[in-house]
Amino acid sequence: MEPTTTIRSYIEDYIRKQGYTLQYFADISGVNAGTLSAIIKGTRPIAMAQLDLITQGMKLEEGYFYEIYGAECFVESAPHWRRLEPFLQRCAELDKLECIQKIIQEVTDDRSYISELFEMAEGMLERGQQQAARMLYECVAECEKYQHSERLALCQYRIFTLSLGQNQHDNLRAAVHFEPYINRLDEERQLDAIKDLANTYASLRYRDKAFDLAEELDQKTKILQSYTKKKIDKCDRLTAYPLFVYRAYSNLLKSSACEKQGRYEEALLYTEVYAKLAKVPEPDEEDQIYIDKFAGWAEANTYLYKLMMGDQNVLPAYVEFIERNEEEILPAIINILEAANKFDRNIDDILNRFSDRINSEINGLKGYTEQMKNEIYAAFLLERSLYHLNRHEYSEGLKQLMCCLRESVRFNNQTDIIHCISLYEKYKNMGTTEIEYQYKLIMMEVQKSYEKKEDLLCNLA
Repeated sequence: MEPTTTIRSYIEDYIRKQGYTLQYFADISGVNAGTLSAIIKGTRPIAMAQLDLITQGMKLEEGYFYEIYGAECFVESAPHWRRLEPFLQRCAELDKLECIQKIIQEVTDDRSYISELFEMAEGMLERGQQQAARMLYECVAECEKYQHSERLALCQYRIFTLSLGQNQHDNLRAAVHFEPYINRLDEERQLDAIKDLANTYASLRYRDKAFDLAEELDQKTKILQSYTKKKIDKCDRLTAYPLFVYRAYSNLLKSSACEKQGRYEEALLYTEVYAKLAKVPEPDEEDQIYIDKFAGWAEANTYLYKLMMGDQNVLPAYVEFIERNEEEILPAIINILEAANKFDRNIDDILNRFSDRINSEINGLKGYTEQMKNEIYAAFLLERSLYHLNRHEYSEGLKQLMCCLRESVRFNNQTDIIHCISLYEKYKNMGTTEIEYQYKLIMMEVQKSYEKKEDLLCNLA
């Protein structure tokens, strides 16, 4: 199709080549003959619904004319929101993201559409059209980058959450970019933003940063609770959860940060705090869900911290807890593996007991963000590899190590990549030719990845 071809001329050529009368094409397309005539003559603009009917009547794929339609209606002439809105929505529905990008770049010179674009992005996000929504948020944020507005901050928050994925380097960059905007958000929305940011830094293993954000979350929630005496109805509140959840969760984050730094006694203290904070008077159905969650986490983490302090007497109770709470099997097994590696314990019976359920949960972790799922899976592979290597089961240990290295490369988790490489260098003489071959293939992937980055930097220079 030539760039100069208009939709009107394309329709006219199609009707002529097919030997149709105008009335016949009107009948098969479902567009009124008079309307169709006016469209071809150029005396009437084409509405989105009419364009879709005409496209269907010509037996073309949905959205076939969208690129030309966008140029004709919104680039070459002044756009009107009444026509722009359905076009952007249909592009989102059909995943025509390039069309959206081209149009919003053109129309943002008219700042009168910024409010509408933001509201549309919110609607797209609710409908799960995340990529299209992100484009609109980025457009609004760019137009308002010099404004000290809550809408700009909310756009940056949405962009941050939509940016999080499997690449840890990209996640760190997204977190650093978003952090300065938190205090511009509404006080209630700040709680979710701080929680999400703390989770991100925790997954990136910035323990001190996660702890500081958890403390900030605790303080801001306490202040909000002090002048919000009456319980806010779920339909009216801006927060994703009841207020008590944020204080309890902030202390859960603190306990987790302490645990990862080997400060188990402090971790136990924070566990006692969030166990108390998660008990609220006259809980409703929603409250009870979170009360039960925190009670389960408190019980499991109490076993864990005592186990990591060398108290093996809690292991039977911990295993019994896992039996009752199957959704926590994999995280709990990682903890038990870590304790076994630390204290040189044999837990073959526990691994065998849960082997089938471990494998099924790896493929279906629930209740965690993608970041946390990746972190949990990599931690499991690494701890299991260490367990077998420590017990001189080199074949199985190196096999698990290659799986961990492969996943760490895929997630761009540099800390685990370095750890895996150092372990391989230590035990490589115990490996087989197949393990050596797998290692070389993975290292070739790492090299290609760095070469791509270097090429990109050279092109940007």
